[in-house]
Amino acid sequence: MNLTDYSDIRGLLSRHGFHFSKSLGQNFLTAAWVPARIAESADLDENTGVLEVGPGVGCLTEQLSLRAGKVLAVELDKALKPVLAETLQGRENVELLFGDVLKQDLPALVRERLPGLRPVVCANLPYNVTTPLLTAFLEAGCFETVTVMIQREVARRICAPANTPDYGAFGLFVQWHCRTELLFDVPPSCFVPQPKVTSSVIRLTRREEKPFAVRDEELLFRVIRAAFNQRRKTLANALSAGIGGLGKEQAEEILANCGFDPRIRGEAVDLAGFVRIADEINSLF
Repeated sequence: MNLTDYSDIRGLLSRHGFHFSKSLGQNFLTAAWVPARIAESADLDENTGVLEVGPGVGCLTEQLSLRAGKVLAVELDKALKPVLAETLQGRENVELLFGDVLKQDLPALVRERLPGLRPVVCANLPYNVTTPLLTAFLEAGCFETVTVMIQREVARRICAPANTPDYGAFGLFVQWHCRTELLFDVPPSCFVPQPKVTSSVIRLTRREEKPFAVRDEELLFRVIRAAFNQRRKTLANALSAGIGGLGKEQAEEILANCGFDPRIRGEAVDLAGFVRIADEINSLF
């Protein structure tokens, strides 16, 4: 069976009485080059243990299993249980787990299900939970790389540098934890049902050390969130509104001490600049 052939997929799903769920953001691939290229981009070998989220009918799972030591595929939709039992039959290095990956203790899951292997994530992520999933993967701190297909707009935001329209708080969070690479785009025509947007594949490589030393990491991200919660305001106004106990004049003084024009906006400050600002605020409180 060709797991990216539309007629094969339609027959498979019909046999098992499966219906697509809009609430789960289900879009299955119908272009064979896509799962093959995603798997190739994940840099897998027999010593790699892959966490896949949302295997669908298993086309990417199949490609991962050909390259990795083991694949742990976590699927939320239990209606896919008989489908995956058929499509992945005989793949001894694939384990299926049905449940919500966001409710899992990811480091414990890796220790128990992928022991002795180099853990990575490789998946076609549902658009509607991309941000919480990526946050969970990065905060788990146990995955060497995360290679995922997501909505192109989100991918651009994750990889965006300062002084660009896509630059923002979530991208800075990801860049703090990882080196980011935008790999390739996937058009809507490669899916069934077709999404309304283009997808992109990105690879995130965990940093062994954070890019900069900072006195208080939690404060750093409070500063970043404040800067972009009201991104049309000057950074001084945004900080005085978003950081309790900080007045506008004090915020302007902090920015000046860090070498910034007090009228600067958050989108013009790079990660190193936000670290300086957070450290300056930390020294005052």
